[in-house]
Amino acid sequence: MRALILILLLAGCGSFDVYRDTDAPISSKAVFAPARYAGLWHEVARFPVFFEAGCVGVTAEYGLRDDGTLSVLNICRNADGSERSRIAGTAEIVGPGRLKVRFASVPFAAADYWVLWTDDDYQTAVVGSPNGRAGWVLNRSPEIRSDRLNAARDVLAFNGYDVSRLMEVSQ
Repeated sequence: MRALILILLLAGCGSFDVYRDTDAPISSKAVFAPARYAGLWHEVARFPVFFEAGCVGVTAEYGLRDDGTLSVLNICRNADGSERSRIAGTAEIVGPGRLKVRFASVPFAAADYWVLWTDDDYQTAVVGSPNGRAGWVLNRSPEIRSDRLNAARDVLAFNGYDVSRLMEVSQ
């Protein structure tokens, strides 16, 4: 578990694959409603990051906290559905749609995760990192309609991501 946490920490500061043109502008969701974002999300697509290698059925759950931050619980599963790893932390809202995520077991580190887009009903979300080293398509259900996935791809491309490197995640 500590190895996974260290890997997550390093993902924000090492020399890893970059999936977006960092010279391209990137924008977060201007009108972001944390209460509507809270809840369970299924990772339906992502850019390959080594700390999620082999993960399927990945979920991210966000909850509102009294101090104005969000709780975060990420769970990675094996192909047989068993839990492989989990990591819990908090996300501080540092701007509209901009989260600074910290994991309690990884001191002195935070990662920038920006909510780039959600549909009007907060059923599908696109999350990216300004440094271009990560990006995800999240959906409230494990299956995503093709029009929603296409919209998510368009958002990623608009924000400078190379969508040819986006991989769908088995649920």
